[in-house]
Amino acid sequence: MIELLDSVLEYVVSIGILLFEYIGVSVIIVTCLVSFYKYVTRKPDTRIYLAKGLAMGLEFKLGSEILRTVIVREWHEIAIVAGIIVLRAALTFLIHWEIKEEEKGEI
Repeated sequence: MIELLDSVLEYVVSIGILLFEYIGVSVIIVTCLVSFYKYVTRKPDTRIYLAKGLAMGLEFKLGSEILRTVIVREWHEIAIVAGIIVLRAALTFLIHWEIKEEEKGEI
């Protein structure tokens, strides 16, 4: 019975990971395409729009990595996932800092 529950949990988490990964990639792609259009048409909010979209996409990717910690079984896998989480969290922090600095400059 425990093995069945374990395999069901692993299956559900795997689907969640894929879903979050696809959503994150989709958000980043759409944001980049819209930002390119804004850049070509010389819209003033292009940088902020791009930064916010990248931050949102990274949040979904970070969520998938957090879900991945549920199914890892060995210490080296945990270390790899932890490293990825730290890097994505740092990128998200830097992007949010850039957004705040950019918004301060517009006021």
